[in-house]
Amino acid sequence: MYIIPSLLCLNGRCIESAAEEPRVLCIVQDTTSSKTINERLTLNLPASTTVNKLYEDVAHKAGYVNGTFCLGWVNTGDQVRAPLDQASEMSLVLSGFEAGKKNFLQLTDKDGEQPQIASDESGTADSSGLDDSSQDRFIGPLPRDGTVGCSSDYSSPSYSYSSILNKSDTGYVGLVNQAMTCYLNSLLQTLFMTPEFRNALYKWEFEDSEEDPVNSIPYQLQRLFVLLQTSKKRAIETTDVTRSFGWDSSEAWQQHDVQELCRVMFDALEQKWKQTEQADLINQLYQGKLKDYVRCLECGYESWRIDTYLDIPLVIRPFGASQAFGSVEEALQAFIQPETLDGPNQYFCERCKKKCDARKGLRFLHFPYLLTLQLKRFDFDYTTMHRIKLNDRMTFPEELDMSPFIDVEDEKSPQTESCTDSGAENEGSCHSDQMSNDFSTDDALDEGICLDNTSSTERVLKPKSSLTFELFSVMVHSGSAAGGHYYACIKSFSDSQWYSFNDQHVSKVSQLPSVLNSTNAYMLMYRLKDPSRNAKFLEVGDFPEHIKRLMQREKESEEQEKRQREIERNTCKIKLFGMHPVKMMMVENKLEVHKDKTLREATEMAYKLMDLEGVVPLDCCRLVKYDEFHEYLERSYEGEEDMPMGLLLGGVKSSYMFDLLLEIRRPDQVFQPYKPGEVMVKVHVVDLKSESIAAPVSVRAYLNQTITEFKQLIAQATGLCAETMRVILERCYNDLRLLSVPNKTLKAEGFFRSNKVFVESSDSTDHQAVFTDSVLWKLLDRHGNTIRLFVSLPEQSPGSLANRTSCPKASADSEDSLDGAKGSRKSVEAILEESTEKLKNLSLQQQQQQSSSTSDSQKSSEHSDFEHIESPAQEPDAASQPSQTENCTRAASDTENQFPSEERSDSDVNNDRSTSSVDSDILSSSHSSDTLCNADSGPLPLANGLDSHSITSSRRSKAHEGKKEKWDTTEEDSGTDSEYDENGKIKADSQYLYFKAEPYSQEDGSGEGQKCLLVHVDKRITLAAFKQNLEPFVGVPSTQFKVFRVYANNQEFESVRLNETLSSFSDDNKITIRLGRALKKGEYRVKVYQLLVNDPEPCKFLLDTVFAKGMTVRQSKEELLPQLKDQCKLDLSIDRFRLRKKTWKNPGTVFLDYHVYEEDINISSNWEVFLEVLEEPERMKSMSQLAVLTRRWCPAQMKLEAFREVVLESSSVEELKEKVYALPSCSATDLILLLLLQGRGTFPCDISLLEIHQDLDWNPKVSTLNVWPLYICDDGAVIFYRDSTEELIELSEEERNELMKKESSRLLKTGHRISYSPRKEKALKIYLDGGPTKDPGQD
Repeated sequence: MYIIPSLLCLNGRCIESAAEEPRVLCIVQDTTSSKTINERLTLNLPASTTVNKLYEDVAHKAGYVNGTFCLGWVNTGDQVRAPLDQASEMSLVLSGFEAGKKNFLQLTDKDGEQPQIASDESGTADSSGLDDSSQDRFIGPLPRDGTVGCSSDYSSPSYSYSSILNKSDTGYVGLVNQAMTCYLNSLLQTLFMTPEFRNALYKWEFEDSEEDPVNSIPYQLQRLFVLLQTSKKRAIETTDVTRSFGWDSSEAWQQHDVQELCRVMFDALEQKWKQTEQADLINQLYQGKLKDYVRCLECGYESWRIDTYLDIPLVIRPFGASQAFGSVEEALQAFIQPETLDGPNQYFCERCKKKCDARKGLRFLHFPYLLTLQLKRFDFDYTTMHRIKLNDRMTFPEELDMSPFIDVEDEKSPQTESCTDSGAENEGSCHSDQMSNDFSTDDALDEGICLDNTSSTERVLKPKSSLTFELFSVMVHSGSAAGGHYYACIKSFSDSQWYSFNDQHVSKVSQLPSVLNSTNAYMLMYRLKDPSRNAKFLEVGDFPEHIKRLMQREKESEEQEKRQREIERNTCKIKLFGMHPVKMMMVENKLEVHKDKTLREATEMAYKLMDLEGVVPLDCCRLVKYDEFHEYLERSYEGEEDMPMGLLLGGVKSSYMFDLLLEIRRPDQVFQPYKPGEVMVKVHVVDLKSESIAAPVSVRAYLNQTITEFKQLIAQATGLCAETMRVILERCYNDLRLLSVPNKTLKAEGFFRSNKVFVESSDSTDHQAVFTDSVLWKLLDRHGNTIRLFVSLPEQSPGSLANRTSCPKASADSEDSLDGAKGSRKSVEAILEESTEKLKNLSLQQQQQQSSSTSDSQKSSEHSDFEHIESPAQEPDAASQPSQTENCTRAASDTENQFPSEERSDSDVNNDRSTSSVDSDILSSSHSSDTLCNADSGPLPLANGLDSHSITSSRRSKAHEGKKEKWDTTEEDSGTDSEYDENGKIKADSQYLYFKAEPYSQEDGSGEGQKCLLVHVDKRITLAAFKQNLEPFVGVPSTQFKVFRVYANNQEFESVRLNETLSSFSDDNKITIRLGRALKKGEYRVKVYQLLVNDPEPCKFLLDTVFAKGMTVRQSKEELLPQLKDQCKLDLSIDRFRLRKKTWKNPGTVFLDYHVYEEDINISSNWEVFLEVLEEPERMKSMSQLAVLTRRWCPAQMKLEAFREVVLESSSVEELKEKVYALPSCSATDLILLLLLQGRGTFPCDISLLEIHQDLDWNPKVSTLNVWPLYICDDGAVIFYRDSTEELIELSEEERNELMKKESSRLLKTGHRISYSPRKEKALKIYLDGGPTKDPGQD
């Protein structure tokens, strides 16, 4: 029949039908809040759609009230397009949209107000509060074949939203995927859609006195089911249910199998329901019985037992077969098909008293009311030794007749029941929710679930029996054996409609004929068709009283959550800053204020939030607009105190491009108005006499002001003289510029929103000097390069604060001298203690002189530790008023004599291996030193030094925070050798470098006896000079302590490059000082590991030691001997162990005794070396020799023998064979060699015994070892060999499986790869006691 097509005119062009009408793809970005900024609303609309209709569609999909938002074009380049008129009746094409292309739009606020969320009753809102920003939202049919318009996409001019249905359409609520919990969601929805299970769960009543509701699995399931039935949300969380399982957040990222979860959950429910009416619920609903029998074929005697099952595992493809079963009926028939036991598998008949042929099989005796079928799609491929998923198509009927599979024989024999429930291993797994198809119109069709066209009439004619089951749930696994995604297709018994439950998305399945077939269906649920037993869901009015109370509580909680969301939607959230007048530090908070609150009310809220009540009056505070990044006050709000915050801030948002500052004034001050367009300048006044820099004073100026006018402005704010004023602008970090042109504007000089200047006004002659040679420049340069460090001293520091070398001031008046004398007074006890300490130091110095004759090699390996000497008590005056003592960097020769010490083993101190965290404590004595050090000419006195405000700049500190930290290494020093002696101390003159240290106590001080310093130091100082300045505080020479830099994760790394500066350090970095001999120039710290070639763990850490440049291997071995004996209890002779190269866990080159470090052996920082104990004297004498490790493979016994070393004189394969023949275990006449090639893993190159014989390439066709494919050019190569005449033993299936388990366990323990297991899985467990017991030794 011919149908005349309707004509549609568009842009003067006629289109014959709506199906051929061009389409417009609109992509809308929601910019109204930070949560939706990444969302994309995708609409595929007919070109004739009007703009007004577009607004309605966007409102429907976004969940907003129409008319409360604006739609505009995304501007590109210089093209600016007007927003779309909501009232326009023009078509999209006439409004500027392009058919067949992507059209990008922005959804924005209207009149500064965020869009209103549509009510739940409208069916358009996502009231769950879920953030779906990670996934696009789509309306209309999806484009296909890369085109926007497609005739098959559409059948009418109007489109529908059937692809994505919310609860108002389907009536069902989804479940949120926590991460990889789609398997859990599928099972929970299936149980919820089972009337008998849901009704029985509702009848159970929770007793508060018996258990914590948080840990009660039935109670949390009950709550979840009530929410699924009554909630107005689109989807709800399952975190309360998983918490009742005893799971933490990490379990949400574990992939598990839905059938395994079903079995484990049923077990947990049975345990929880003991001694209740629901104690036998699981068995009543899901448990069936089958007979496991063996029948003798000679006498007919049958031995059998009764087993129970909760599900029936059905094989998809029989073992060894290439074809899969075509239907569930075929698989069920194969399940009960008996096998014949004959030949070696004959059965011993009790009646015949001999082995006879027999028939073994299973018979179903009873089917459960709810029948669960598991399609075993996960299998193991013995050819590839990998787990695979079978995607063969298997049909399953909507109605399944199980009568052909039931055993009608009477059960008269005594039953020996044993709970051998059948099941499958943990095979199915899931990936994240990303694999779910949010836009599929029919999930069932996407996964290959389709139907034939059997009519309903034909189904009525089918005879029904008492064992007819109807399908109501198909749990689908899409993906591979490595991972995938679960969802469920479930039929509602209320309306017989099929729905797809795909995590939070619930949609209708379009059609479902009588026979289904699928390549991904994994678990099927059937219910027995029995009108007398088939139940209906309980309606809300029929709920038990305890469920009604629970529903009321959940409803109130949901209403409260909704009100809270409404408040959140109208709350402005902005960062709040303020300088606290007591703490004297910038405090940051988050100000959350309702949009209708006035500025005056917001100021009061900020006042309380900053904890200023009782500190300053409220009328001395105000809120100003603030740019925290530039530290810039943008504007103040005079006369706007009663304006609502929503208007003042430009709308309700969760984040703003600016901040607020709570400004505080003194009662006698008046707030200065801040106008837009002004620039803020922080003015630091410099005093050349005291060489100090004052705290900043804020001044506001305009960019068009001249330097002369700017000086007058500063003079008014600071009281300085403008005629003699010098103004220095710090344009960027430590970039100083003298502003000397009077008529030049601030804009021309490079001023920006926030600026920093230094001013000095005096009549000194320093004005006449060139700026870069002036004292002012040197002072500012020192200020710009000074950093603040926190130094933790050793807990048992032997130094005394009273026993420090100090340099007297070059010039001081009588008042300063009096203060110095007052600060240096000591009690009688202190003087006596100092005398005692001097005597002790003299004795220790003599001991050092006596021990100085020991060899250099012994010195390099010794460590030192020191006795703890308490600091002398000081007078209260000295404690309360820190003395200004100038310490200077001393020459190396003086240091050694001033701090003699007793040397002994420092292994205990050094055994921390640089990973301990910094402990803090209060330094008992108040002491500080201001030092401007020069190696030769002595100290340059500073009157007052720099205070803590002048030392650091918060802006510079932030700049450092943005930089990547440079990690210290112990590689060769980068400076010239002539600048430093062997201890790294300065020989020649150096520039004046600032150093100031004072006691510091942390608020969270821990550990009595530990001392901390707050050090201000010029970062251009070298590490050697820095250590010399720390000597008085540590109490030992710089060569006897180590400096460790502490990073953000509390890891510590030693800094040893003595001639490098502290330029990589920044403000507030932490340093830990540890006692022990520091590395000298040319020394390296070395970690020694023992090589145990035949142990399960071949690499064992022994100790840390020090090797020096120019030392021979034998010398290092001599120094190792006493350390090995003391620390590792290894008593060795020097000829019975060797050192060799260590690369990760692989042994390498054998080091010969005459090798010299740095000449023959490259050595670096944190070097690692293997120590190998020898059973016989060393056979390696020359570098031309080659040491390889050989291992014999015995295929007839399926075992590998122990490693044996072979030393070759050349790289000849023939020589290798001869040496192998000479091994005690070798009796073969023809050996085939194999090298485990690179990429097979680290030493000991373990491999599965099931792979080594066939999977590796034996007998390479080479005559030398140093060519392809062997490439053996260094010691430590691993070679397997075997007898070529020895055949591989044939294993039975049971023996192979047993060996596979043993190999899996062995290789897992050794940490080596198992080729047939792509990933390690975690067993699924539900904990009835609230959670797993944690090992107390674990973190």
